[in-house]
This record gives sequence, structure tokens and C-alpha cells, in this order.
Amino acid sequence: MAGHLALVLHAHLPFVRHPEHEHFLEEDWLFEAITETYIPLLQMMKRLVNDNVPFKLTMSLTPTLCAMLQDELLRERYVRHLDLLIDLVLREQKRNRNQPELAELAAFYFELFSASRRFFVDEWKCDLLSAFRQLRDAGAIEIIGCAATHGLLPLIQQQLPEAARAQVLIGRDAYVDLFHADPAGFWLPECAYAPGLDLILQEANIRWFVLDAHGLLFGNPQPQRAIYAPCYTPAGPAAFARDRDSSRQVWSAEEGYPGDPAYREFYRDVGFDLPLEHLGPVARGIRKFSGVKYHRITGGKSEKQFYDRAAAEKAADAHARHFLEQRRTQFRQLTAVDLDPIVVVPFDAELFGHWWFEGPRFLELFVRKAAFDQKDFRLTTPGEYLATHPTQQTIQPAASSWGDKGHLEVWIDKNNSWIYPHLHVAAERMTKLATARQRDATELDERVLKQLARELLLAQSSDWAFLMRTGTAREYATKRTIDHLTRFNKLHDQLIGGELDEKFLADCECRDNLFPNLNWHYYCR
Repeated sequence: MAGHLALVLHAHLPFVRHPEHEHFLEEDWLFEAITETYIPLLQMMKRLVNDNVPFKLTMSLTPTLCAMLQDELLRERYVRHLDLLIDLVLREQKRNRNQPELAELAAFYFELFSASRRFFVDEWKCDLLSAFRQLRDAGAIEIIGCAATHGLLPLIQQQLPEAARAQVLIGRDAYVDLFHADPAGFWLPECAYAPGLDLILQEANIRWFVLDAHGLLFGNPQPQRAIYAPCYTPAGPAAFARDRDSSRQVWSAEEGYPGDPAYREFYRDVGFDLPLEHLGPVARGIRKFSGVKYHRITGGKSEKQFYDRAAAEKAADAHARHFLEQRRTQFRQLTAVDLDPIVVVPFDAELFGHWWFEGPRFLELFVRKAAFDQKDFRLTTPGEYLATHPTQQTIQPAASSWGDKGHLEVWIDKNNSWIYPHLHVAAERMTKLATARQRDATELDERVLKQLARELLLAQSSDWAFLMRTGTAREYATKRTIDHLTRFNKLHDQLIGGELDEKFLADCECRDNLFPNLNWHYYCR
């Protein structure tokens, strides 16, 4: 009996949109991810469909990411971003005309950025969500939901259950607005779970979600089939467990495939190598990543060698073969002692293409090889597996996350723990105000309550605490948290005091414009 392999890609970015500035550095996070991850993954999946390759993938597209992909301002800025990159690599081809290796790489980037522009503008009219919907309708991918702003649900639930409920239900509603159906699966932000969340997921009509391995293994009672079958929670939704060994083999820069010396070096970028005047409007006077990278990892040496695309593609092919053989061996061992095991392997989608440039090629080669020989396992989705294997054990999963050390330490430490008392007070205020106004809210009250919910939700994003912990964008993450809480408190006090500044409200609505159909009643007690 063959086993089942579920690859799950979690596509997420925090909501970053700054109409008050002509250019904003952190908006590049979205632009880089579109060029390096979302478009390559869509192109890969379309090739597989066109070639009649049978495959199944699961993807979460978070509400904040979807809001940005839908936003007209960000779409326009992305096209302008591509145009500046195309102009840069045209100039790079001239600059490197006497260095064949660099000239060839500059030509490669010209074609890459040009193809991205054609795909985004000409083929999909700047609407990548339509491309994902088409793949969903073709049966190639299962798209699952996520909490509204990727809030850390166990902590929010502990502080105020109504706030956790709002994160889930508003995220569910955003999915329905976009994909015209309830999500069967749900990505718990940071795979973070605590007992009681299953009740909220059940209310949202969620059928399944993913935990880290120890969330299932330390459940009560212990799962009879370890991590190789889902378990139902007391409230109903099923929990699937991440297979850490399979995941680590792919994502680990030290022991996984992305650290191979043939692959493109992420950190060496012309944005830091070339004179600012040559970079021109791409840099706008500051050092930053451009996406034009001429070097390969090379190894531990400080002097990096030029990127060899043929060698990198050869490495991706070898790694796809190796991953296939490892999974086949794993399933032979599992099927000897288990009936119909499932191995669930979730990743951040941005690993494929953004952090690991050759990742989409690796994934495509693996899928093609797996489709060719389905003796030991076949690709599936957790939802599809659950539909054909509905009889499973019921347990209470353990509190857990996929963060370092398996719990919430990453998001609650000396660098970020200061935010939680403020978030708690804001959530209490939101719940109290929503409960008080639930039956007699005026049209203006409705606008304010919606915007209060937006500001609170955005302040709760787990990304800000994570960035404060890592230090990569600590100043920006701190400012975002403070700004959302400041706007929340100002609007709250104005509404309570009966002296609403409608210009300030309109400015908030323009700036943080996601979730147009937000239901603030979810905060009511």
C-alpha cells in the first residue's frame, strides 16, 4: 500500500503599505517575493498542469498577503519596481560587456525581470490571485485560510478569547470573499496551538490544520500512529503533524540543500557592491537588496565565485532525486508497519525562490519525478487524505509552535514582551466597545469600529514581535506596533468622548485599507 505525501507552502507577508510616502523601503518585501517566489511558483505549477503532470500541493495565502496582492497602489508600484530593475540590468549589460560571465548573468536577469513583467501585466492583468484560483479550480492546489493578520493565537486567546476568535473568523471571512467558499484547512500562524483553539476553528467550520510534531506527540492520549496520521481534536477539526526530518532536509541552510556551494548566494547583491550613483533610482541613495546577484555560495570562503546557472540547475536536479529517494525509503519503512501513512511537509513558501533561488526548480523536478513513479507514495493534500480516511483517533494536542525550542519563546522575550500589555488593553477596549455598541451603532460608529478592529489586528501581527527578536527590522517593527496602537487609542477615545475627527478617521481608512467587509461584531461578548 502506497503512502501519501502532503507538501504545504505557507505564503505570508505582513501588511506593508505606505501611501503617505512616494517610495517605502519595506514595500520591497512584497516586490521581491512576487518576483522571486510567487511568480516562479505559479509558472512552475502552470507548466505541470499544461504537461498533464498529476500533482497536488497545498498553499496558504494569508489575508494580509492577499490584501496587498489586490491593492491597486501596490500593483502599480510593483510594475514601476520591475521597470527600474529592467533599466538597471540593461545598464549592467553595457557595463559588463568586456566580462563575458557577468554580461551573461546581466542578460539572464534582463530576461527574468522582463518575463516577470509579461506574466504579471500581460498574462494576468496584475491579478496573481486569479492565477491561484485557476490552479485551485483545476484541482492542482488546495488553498487554505489563515488568521486575519497572522496573530499569535495561543497568546491572544490567553489574554482575551474574543480577540482570538476575531482573528480566526475575520481571516475566514477574507478567504470566503476571495475564493467564494469556506476554507477546509487553516494555517495556524507559526503553527502555534493551545487547547481551546479547536473550539474557535470548529466555529469557523475548519476541518483541519497543521501542528509541529511535538504538538501531536505530546498530546493526551498519545497518538497511536505517531505523526503519520491526523488526530481529531475534542471540538472536531483534525490536526496533522509536521515531519521535521523531511522539512529540515530542504530548508536548513547548514544541513539542507540550500547551502550547496553551487546555489546562488542570497546576501551578495549589487545593491551593496556597486556605486550608488550607478544603481540610480533602484537604490534611491540607500544600500539595499536589488535582486541582482552575481555570485554563488562557494562555501565558507569570503571570496565568492560567479554564479554558474548550469551547475546550480544540475545541483537542483541531484537534490530532487535525493529527496525523492529519501521519501521512498521513508515510506517503505512506514508502510511495513502502518496502513496508509501520511507525511506532511510544510514550508514557508518564500524559501522557494527568495531565500533559495533554485527552490522552485527543485520543487518542479521533485514533483515530476514523484509523478513518474508512484510506487511508494503519491502527492496529496491533508484535506484529500482526510476525506478518504475519515476514521481517526481523538486527542487533545499539546501547546506548541514551530518556533525555536517548540513553544512561544521567539515571540515573548526581552526584545518584544513589552508589546503584550498594550495589546491586551487594546483588545479589552475593543471588546467592551463592540459589546456596548452592538445593537445601536450608527453608520459613523460602524466605520470607527471597523477601523479600530483593523488597527488592533495589524498591531497583533506576529511578524512585528519576530522582527524585534531577530533585529532585522526592529525599528520598523517597533514603529508599526506603536503606530497602530496609537491610532487605535486615539479613535477609541474620540468615539467614547463623542468628538470624532472624521479627517483622521478617513486618513486611517486610507492608510490601513484591508478587510473592507470586516465584521467587528466578532469581538462582542
